[in-house]
Amino acid sequence: MKMTAAVLYEQGKPRPFADSLPLQVETVDLEGPGPGEVLVQIAGAGLCHSDLSTIQGLRARALPAVAGHEAAGIVREVGRGVRSVAPDDHVAMVFVASCGACGYCRSGRPNLCESSWQARAQGTLQTGARRLSIHGRPLNHYSGISAFAEYAVVAENSLVRITKQLPLHSAAIFGCAVITGVGAVMNTAGGVAGKAVAVVGLGGVGLAGLLGAVQQQAQPLIAVDMNPAKLALARELGATHAFAADDPDCVARVREVSGGGVEVTFEMAGSIAAMGLAYKLGRRGSALICVGLPPATATFAVPVSALVSDERVIQGSYMGGSVPTRDIPRYVELALQQRLPVERLLSHQVDFAGLNAAFDRLDDGASVRQVLRFL
Repeated sequence: MKMTAAVLYEQGKPRPFADSLPLQVETVDLEGPGPGEVLVQIAGAGLCHSDLSTIQGLRARALPAVAGHEAAGIVREVGRGVRSVAPDDHVAMVFVASCGACGYCRSGRPNLCESSWQARAQGTLQTGARRLSIHGRPLNHYSGISAFAEYAVVAENSLVRITKQLPLHSAAIFGCAVITGVGAVMNTAGGVAGKAVAVVGLGGVGLAGLLGAVQQQAQPLIAVDMNPAKLALARELGATHAFAADDPDCVARVREVSGGGVEVTFEMAGSIAAMGLAYKLGRRGSALICVGLPPATATFAVPVSALVSDERVIQGSYMGGSVPTRDIPRYVELALQQRLPVERLLSHQVDFAGLNAAFDRLDDGASVRQVLRFL
């Protein structure tokens, strides 16, 4: 079938992206699903900072590729052997296609499954197939998803069936922003009810994490960012306090309102500077949970003596430590109950014509979660 898609041919093009056009809107060919694969009509695809990092050249990818890794849509066709979804099902997409059989999967940590990493590096689906091409030349799949397109063929394990009650343009952000941010709070931290919490970095993932902490009734709940509009939004969403990250008194202010420092800090910006600030906000015995992804070569130094004497914990959280088939339906249900109002994170809806400019907006910090919307 022929369809319209956004193709990334070259990384590292200069800003403004609205002029350099790193994402080229093309008519491409998409083959139907093979064994273990599913054809999905994309309803909406979220624009994530990981996509921006790829456009900037901070993360190597097999190119050319149809971009996008966070989306929701409607199943239109299933390949041989597919059992978990059927035509007309609504589905959210996840960027780690776990195998279900390895040690990580069997121990309840499918987010760490390595079965799809080689496929991701090679630009194929987890099945090893390529279903995308242009003018007879193969195109790569981005994280096994390639959601900046009208349709996608993905491995069955990249999908989670969801209720049709949730609007699909809202469901589009559950497979990355919501599962990562909320999951960091509920899974990695093991819950934060009644704890003093700070969230550093208020993008889509950070504000999703803040919503999770609100739902858990963290107290106090402190938002930290350099963008005044995002700090104001965090207060609207339930943060008890909001402080500018570039305020020289930020650490002192947080320590004052939290009684000497917070118990759990979530670093959501993917910045070493933000990580350093986040570490300073914690009290003795506190945990720093790092969720944002900095450049692959970035390092972070800590005073090891104090790490030991204060019994501090520094922990990574990948995809929110989530089990997607368990957590996405759970978070969808919380959203339907308005206990997790993720629709407040949807700052912009864009089309193909505005896609490159939308990444300028994301790089400027002038958006929360933007959705490339089709349905």
